[in-house]
Amino acid sequence: MRRWFPIVFILASLGFSLAVYSRLPDPMPLHWGIDGRPDRFGSKLQGAFFAPAIMIALLAFMQWIPSRDPRAANIAKFRDTYDVIVGAMMAFLTVVHVVALGTSLGWDLNMSTTVLASVGILFVLLGNLLPRARSNFVLGIRTPWTLSSDAVWTRVHRVGGYAMVAAGLITVVAAFLQPTLSFAIALPSLLIAALVPLVYSYVLYMREQRDPPTG
Repeated sequence: MRRWFPIVFILASLGFSLAVYSRLPDPMPLHWGIDGRPDRFGSKLQGAFFAPAIMIALLAFMQWIPSRDPRAANIAKFRDTYDVIVGAMMAFLTVVHVVALGTSLGWDLNMSTTVLASVGILFVLLGNLLPRARSNFVLGIRTPWTLSSDAVWTRVHRVGGYAMVAAGLITVVAAFLQPTLSFAIALPSLLIAALVPLVYSYVLYMREQRDPPTG
């Protein structure tokens, strides 16, 4: 059933685009700066349907790629979680797409605030879900060291999950600060959340090689 969630978000994005298409300006904003102001414009056809097209391509790829993974059996063990993560990615893209069109229609929303807050929420959700992932080449913290040891994979995903949740919460709070300050706080926190599991996986792997488990 969870495999249908991403399709619902894609249909919602397409439906919203079709519903408001006639009222969209042409050209319309396609990109926003740190201050939330548009800094690049394009046709309303591109603005209305580029994001849904990306979502369709991403969903097709995420449904196909597990079958190519040598560790596909491991993905099957957490397939429900995998599908929730794909659905969360589609939900994030849907929110950004709807708000982007909404701002073109005159909604009083700041794109920078919306995107940062949405990224933070996504990180919190992923941080709670990734520890459930089993070793695979498709999704997770895939370093040479996590992929070489199931024990390292498990411990790194647990620590990485905590780091992502912390960074996500910081990002959500930062999103509502003054724009320059919000990015100065959010981006380093997200970068640290990405670097911590990378370093930790190397440290654990080297420790495991030096002191292999006995018995």
